[in-house]
Amino acid sequence: MATSLEINGRTVQVEAAPDTPLLWVLRDEAGLTGSKYGCGVGQCGACTVLADGAPVRSCSLPVSALAGVKITTIEGLGGTHPVQEAWVKLDVPQCGYCQSGQIMSAVALLAGNANPSDADIDAAMDGNICRCGAYQRIRAAIREAAAQVRA
Repeated sequence: MATSLEINGRTVQVEAAPDTPLLWVLRDEAGLTGSKYGCGVGQCGACTVLADGAPVRSCSLPVSALAGVKITTIEGLGGTHPVQEAWVKLDVPQCGYCQSGQIMSAVALLAGNANPSDADIDAAMDGNICRCGAYQRIRAAIREAAAQVRA
């Protein structure tokens, strides 16, 4: 079934059943492989993208629920977002598998709160699992990016 989605500021026509998870449409139909498959049930956060600016788990969100929704993936940030720059500056990733989801959740946080407390960061990042345990560097990078957003 043909579906029209707005992904990273452009309209993309995809062929997918209505119950197909967005993650597979992004990866297989749109060629956007930055969002990763982790758990398949929306618990780990590796597949996080933004839907109208809110973080969502693309592995458990059917494409049929996205009519008229602006979807932003890690590729849509262009590599120059303050969060991405802070990630590089502070050498956040170890294995890197969860990083696109971590970054997208951090971007959503800072879009709504340019001066988050540690509690705000913890709440926004809750559910984004990093098996390498880079949580302290993730929090430091979010603080670094917040300073850039406020500047």
